[in-house]
Amino acid sequence: MEKLPVLFIGHGSPMNAIDDNEYSKKWKAIAVQLPKPEAILCISAHWVTRGCFVTSMQHPRTIYDFYGFPPDLYKVAYPAPGSPKLAETIINSIKSIKISSDTAWGLDHGTWSVLCRMYPNADIPIVQLSLNADLTPAEHFELGKELRSLRNSGILVMGSGNIVHNLGEINWGGTAFGWAVEFDGLVKQKIENRKFTDLINYQTLASSALRSIPTNEHYLPLLYVLATAEPDDNVSFFTESITMGSISMRSMIFGNAY
Repeated sequence: MEKLPVLFIGHGSPMNAIDDNEYSKKWKAIAVQLPKPEAILCISAHWVTRGCFVTSMQHPRTIYDFYGFPPDLYKVAYPAPGSPKLAETIINSIKSIKISSDTAWGLDHGTWSVLCRMYPNADIPIVQLSLNADLTPAEHFELGKELRSLRNSGILVMGSGNIVHNLGEINWGGTAFGWAVEFDGLVKQKIENRKFTDLINYQTLASSALRSIPTNEHYLPLLYVLATAEPDDNVSFFTESITMGSISMRSMIFGNAY
């Protein structure tokens, strides 16, 4: 079976699920370039837990984990099936930490707001792996390495977050802050040069790091993607802009598409 690429998606606002914009169009376009996955494993910024969990229900619910948005957004449903089989594979294959089965969560907007544009037919099984709040960035990266073999089994591994994510300093006028541009560009440079250790220790990269990442749940999915990338994978960036001043929409793919 052909090895699938691995993706990081800068997901931004939930409105990208219904707005036709540069981001949603690029997500749709990148999916067309990929072999159709047997299933998808998503590590989303929006499922943070104590301990580590993987969704294992047959029919995950669509979670509306946001408020104050237009009514049309709450009408979107993404009835993709789950995959108890993939969940069991993940539980059995990860040795460094206990992974527990979860049947209560579902698909949060970090997952469905992106996948409803990539795969609108909702016909690919999806599981989510939670972000264990008790782990250090280095431990998240090491856990990600244990997921690498899934790529050889037709599984699309996807991280969904934002490299720069500071909601406290949103600029509704849209002009990107200098510190956000600086940090986003620095992360791109480190990725291109495969300086992944520097990205694990992101706090020491620059003075702009902590302003760009006041809390790290949106950054951590990137570490899983870097960990599942192979040394010989090509990397390309298919969205690169910063929206609302302080949210990086940078998305990338490691490995070859069609």
